[in-house]
Amino acid sequence: MKGGKYEKSKLLQRRAHQIIPGGANTYAKGDDQYPVDAPGFIDHGSGCHVWDVDGNEFIEYGMGLRAVTLGHAFRPVVDAVAESLAGGNNFTRPAALEIDLAEELLSLVPSAEMVKFAKDGSTVTTAAVKLARAATGREMVGVCSDNPFLSYNDWFISRGPMNRGTVSGSEKLTVSFGYNDFASVESMFDRHKEDLACVILEPAKYEEPEDNFLHRLQDICRSNGVLFILDEMITGFRWSLGGGQETYGLDPDLSAFGKGMANGFAQSALVGKAEYMRLGGLNHTDERVFLLSTTHGAEVPALAATLATIRVYKSEPVIDYLYSSGERLRTGVLAHIRELNLEANFEVIGRPCNLVYVTRDGDGNMSQPFRTLFMQELIKRGILAPSFVTSYSHSDEDVDNTIRAVGEALVVYKQAIESGIDGYLVGRPVQPVFRKFS
Repeated sequence: MKGGKYEKSKLLQRRAHQIIPGGANTYAKGDDQYPVDAPGFIDHGSGCHVWDVDGNEFIEYGMGLRAVTLGHAFRPVVDAVAESLAGGNNFTRPAALEIDLAEELLSLVPSAEMVKFAKDGSTVTTAAVKLARAATGREMVGVCSDNPFLSYNDWFISRGPMNRGTVSGSEKLTVSFGYNDFASVESMFDRHKEDLACVILEPAKYEEPEDNFLHRLQDICRSNGVLFILDEMITGFRWSLGGGQETYGLDPDLSAFGKGMANGFAQSALVGKAEYMRLGGLNHTDERVFLLSTTHGAEVPALAATLATIRVYKSEPVIDYLYSSGERLRTGVLAHIRELNLEANFEVIGRPCNLVYVTRDGDGNMSQPFRTLFMQELIKRGILAPSFVTSYSHSDEDVDNTIRAVGEALVVYKQAIESGIDGYLVGRPVQPVFRKFS
């Protein structure tokens, strides 16, 4: 199982860039995010293994941008989807499965009283922001500056380097604060509390909350009539089944779920307290809110995939396994780092269920060229790893094979630090997704 030639991939890449902006429909899957010598297109997968269009096999990490928590082509999910397809997938009236899934999901999320389904994260985070504005009569949004992506819509993207095409002035309606920096939260509220409709953030990313940060943030929101919104795209179905709010004991007004909830199928959900969610419904006398209305949001196969995924989580130790497999990987990688004295140049950070690595050059500076080199060397050894995020399908053997490959890759990494990267890196380095120019 080693990376090899990529002739078909190279042909498809040239064609893709002619007909798809960026050559991929997700920026994080683009060619600029991977080394030159890397698989360009995946043909199929099984468990945590994938095969590219040239027939090369890899152990995959990241698993569909953290969406595939159980594994590729996971049989109970595939069977549920196949069974649902036999009866049609989209109708003129709601499917009864919508109620089944709604009740199941609401039973898992501590703060949830009502739910609306959609297909992607940006749709439901933006719906949450709209609902907060409607409920409060205010327009300003507070976002965590440590969260790199909360939505592709103007309220978030307008403040970043790739803001071309956003409505002029929209960036003035979004302000930011730092994670675990409550002084920045207090400063934001001192300046904008009369205008803030909501605060939205991921419960955690790679840093754990300190000094009761999340509860203090929730309290200051409540005391100022500001809705407290959690983006649980990653933390949901990974930190715990009920997400970061269950892990940390939080009570958000609204929450956005997606990614792992359907094992890679396109399903997301806005959940929240009935006093706010009902504004998007019929059973009230207030002015109505056009909350969420998507043709495919409650498509039956994705609902079936979500329900099957939840049932696996409830009957098998998925969350525990995500932690244990991640810890096994972290322990093995750290041993290689220490052995090679690379503590100042290579790190593994995050919860065991959501590990990423940090690459630094010989001076200790964050380095995209060294990230590229590390990925390049792993790919040569049959590991496709933009992160170290595991799934329920990563066996001990898969993890141990990865640890061995990491050890070999880090030997090359150290040589590049000592004698210069130019002799080791093939082609250009990878680039950040959010940049102003190509």
